Amino acid sequence: MTSEAPVLVSSAGPVRIVTLNRPAALNSFTAEMHARLLPALDAAAADTSVRAVVITGAGRGFCAGQDLNDPAMVGDVDVGAVIERFYRPLALRLRTMPVPVLAAVNGVAAGAGANFALCCDVVVAAKSASFIQAFSKIGLVPDCGGTWLLPRLVGRARALGLALTGDKLPAEEAARIGLIWQCVDDAAFMDTVLTLAGRLAAMPSRALAETRRALDAAGAMDFAEALTLEADTQRELGRGHDFAEGVAAFFAKRAPQFKDR
Repeated sequence: MTSEAPVLVSSAGPVRIVTLNRPAALNSFTAEMHARLLPALDAAAADTSVRAVVITGAGRGFCAGQDLNDPAMVGDVDVGAVIERFYRPLALRLRTMPVPVLAAVNGVAAGAGANFALCCDVVVAAKSASFIQAFSKIGLVPDCGGTWLLPRLVGRARALGLALTGDKLPAEEAARIGLIWQCVDDAAFMDTVLTLAGRLAAMPSRALAETRRALDAAGAMDFAEALTLEADTQRELGRGHDFAEGVAAFFAKRAPQFKDR
């Protein structure tokens, strides 16, 4: 892709890097960006050489949410149709990737951009970054999975506070309250992200994806149901190459070579 494309794709070994590339507009979403972003994630999911995905933004922002100047948002707009067309499939794609997905939040993440980041498995933010649930400022509710994600990440009280006020949440505070995994000094930010991505890429991808699925599913189950899900998942994983390889590597005191995906 050229540098003018709204989504850039590159690789660092087994790590696929997807960069939102509208820096002058803080990488806000447009129909054209969506048309490139979802296929880029689908391609990463289909490529068996990819074992981790990093999503970040070009310039000084991660993603400022929906670009209200985009033609898809001009005139008599059915906002629900925009959600169904773009944001629902994007959120579902992130939550079903066969490999871990890291959001590298390099700057402001606002509105759907904030919740797009939170849909990822691990969120690492630069110290200068911030998160804003900007929806109430334009008469809407959190979307891109925000209504589901926020209370599960930080509890009802904080979720409502963030959503109702639309206040800016600095990255350090986001990490402190458990909204994100880690806040990192700007100078060490991308090195930290790529090191973590490489570490996850060397781990058993299928087991990591199944861990995400089990944790999400268990939230709607009682304890006994969760135990059954654990047994069923372990039964399947126990038949795979990675379990046998992990056990063999443990006894041989060597690094395992995981392959399942």
